[in-house]
Amino acid sequence: MTIAQELSNYVKDCATKVQQTDFAILSLIAEIIIKCKDGKRIFTAGNGGSSATASHMVNDLVKGCRVNDKPGFDAICLSDSSTLITCLANDFCYDDIYKVMLETYATPGDVLIVFSGSGNSPNIVNACKYAKEAGLCVIGFGGRDGGRIKDFCDVCLIAPTDSMEMLEDMHLIYEHALVSTIRNILGGKIT
Repeated sequence: MTIAQELSNYVKDCATKVQQTDFAILSLIAEIIIKCKDGKRIFTAGNGGSSATASHMVNDLVKGCRVNDKPGFDAICLSDSSTLITCLANDFCYDDIYKVMLETYATPGDVLIVFSGSGNSPNIVNACKYAKEAGLCVIGFGGRDGGRIKDFCDVCLIAPTDSMEMLEDMHLIYEHALVSTIRNILGGKIT
């Protein structure tokens, strides 16, 4: 097999698997996000590549969802500040970094969106558990069997693959599909 064939196989496999997504769940997530325009804040979080997706989502919700010169969403990525993360990890523990931030910033009715390949990272699980107890709506983007986070999520979309690379690809596709669709809804192109 050539390198080109291997690359092509990866992309074809990912495209086939992403078509197996439960789009009804993705639609429900879009509806939850849209309701945040009524004065609620969206928090995102993840680790590693999932942190990058969480950060990217905030970029797209704040700027990419500006329609007709109206502001986008009030959204914050909990994993964006290395200064705050290292402070909380040092003074508390890494497992509680996102929980402590939610204790500080979140109010009931806000939304927490987490991205996790395994669904078992203690800092993500603790954030989901706290958010659920504090009256936030919790949305998870997971992989494999969803891990422990699915027990604390109001809605959990699991990428239909066991490949960490592919599920991270799918999470970003889901994020872009959501933002594109939400922008069209806000602009009156979709009802």
